[in-house]
Amino acid sequence: MSPVLPITVLTSVHPLQRDLATGTVFCDVPGAAVLRYDLTGDGLRRVVSDFAGVVEDVVVPLEHACAGCAQREDVLPTVAAIAAGGRWSTLVLVPPVGSDPTPLVAALCADEDLREAVAVRGVVTVVDAATLVEDLLGDALLSERGLATHDDDERAVGEALAGQLDEADLVLAAGTADDRARTLLAHLCGPAVPVLELEGADGAQVLAPLGEGRRTGARADLLAVRRPPVPDASGVWTIELTSRGTLHPDRLLDRVEDLGAGRLRARGTFRLTSRPGTVCAWNGAGGQLSIGETGPWSPGGRSTHLVVTGTEPAERERVRRAFADVLATPDEEAAGHGDPGEDGFEAWLGPRSGHASAAPLVVE
Repeated sequence: MSPVLPITVLTSVHPLQRDLATGTVFCDVPGAAVLRYDLTGDGLRRVVSDFAGVVEDVVVPLEHACAGCAQREDVLPTVAAIAAGGRWSTLVLVPPVGSDPTPLVAALCADEDLREAVAVRGVVTVVDAATLVEDLLGDALLSERGLATHDDDERAVGEALAGQLDEADLVLAAGTADDRARTLLAHLCGPAVPVLELEGADGAQVLAPLGEGRRTGARADLLAVRRPPVPDASGVWTIELTSRGTLHPDRLLDRVEDLGAGRLRARGTFRLTSRPGTVCAWNGAGGQLSIGETGPWSPGGRSTHLVVTGTEPAERERVRRAFADVLATPDEEAAGHGDPGEDGFEAWLGPRSGHASAAPLVVE
């Protein structure tokens, strides 16, 4: 049996920093290959390289509109072929700039044909230290920076970067992060995720913290989000909003901007009075909020739990007041459970008797 090929996934919302990391940090790792993807006007560009230079450079036509699906369709067989070839002893997988690594990591870990051949060691996210706070909390769109992954990609830069940090096992910072940027990273990633400066880092230094483990799946789980054991500092704060009760749909619609707009990173799950058995997802960054449903609640697990991080004191108090205001009273819960009518969330959660995928609700 061939040895298992370790894979490190490298993500970023900055093309220059991403390419700097792949071209300098990993070029000195013995036996390493880089599998890089970029979206072009002609399709999906795939480049395989190592310390000696480019081994393969091809453009794969996009056969359908979903760039992420097309990417995974090419990644899995390409990774399998690289592993079977036995030419390299480690692989750095670099998806297109702005890509969400969660579906890719999940696909690599779930593919039965790859389980014996490869092991996902971890995810490295490359950030720009100078623009990190604005990238995460500002309202710039990927499309405004020419980084949209498809024609209908309306994601904010912060939404894309937040998703990358949710999966990160290590962060590489281009430049020196100030106290606010480092504190924000600690609040979002947790204190166990190392932050290294890109300049001067080498491949061995980056790969060492990932160890010899094997990812069994994607890490991002809105049901598992908790406030990290990190103190508020440098203007960065995180609050937890919890309740065993439900949120009243009418008042939530009225106050959704107070809960989800502004310079915030918010994650978690919530219960609606009109849908008490449905796990409703709350995922926001960069002035955008995605609301969706992820299935039924497990026995004993029904509760609203939102974790919100920001840098403006006034926004913290606004979010707290709004959350208190949207909590349903016992009488409202009793009435809401029996009301078969529409609740105003059909556009994001589907009919009350059905299911729907998460869709973006943009709030500014």
